[in-house]
Amino acid sequence: QVQLVESGGGLVQAGGSLTLSCAVSGGAFSCYGMGWFRQAPGKEREFVAGITWSGGSTAVGDSVKGRFTISRDNAKNMVALQMNSLKPEDTALYYCARDSHWQRSYVDVTTRKYNYWGQGTQVTVSS
Repeated sequence: QVQLVESGGGLVQAGGSLTLSCAVSGGAFSCYGMGWFRQAPGKEREFVAGITWSGGSTAVGDSVKGRFTISRDNAKNMVALQMNSLKPEDTALYYCARDSHWQRSYVDVTTRKYNYWGQGTQVTVSS
């Protein structure tokens, strides 16, 4: 059974930084792309960042471009999201997710292409 556990969320002032981590157990972690998504109250879940199975390709959403970076450590079965220059509009519940397709060659930004999800970690940015 594949399990994803996010950590690292919290309260931070605007302009600050946070690093989210996602620990994955079960399944062949190094063979699947990973993604970070977020959902604010009353809004749809949106793509934040993704990384292919090998780490050779990454993608970030337009709203976080230049501020957020995704990385992975296949030896530790972990994926991280470095968030800099945080804004109040970044406030949301952040989810880690695993791609449903084995060794997809590109980052897919659609939620339906991810079939394993963590419980989420809350990020709150104060102004």
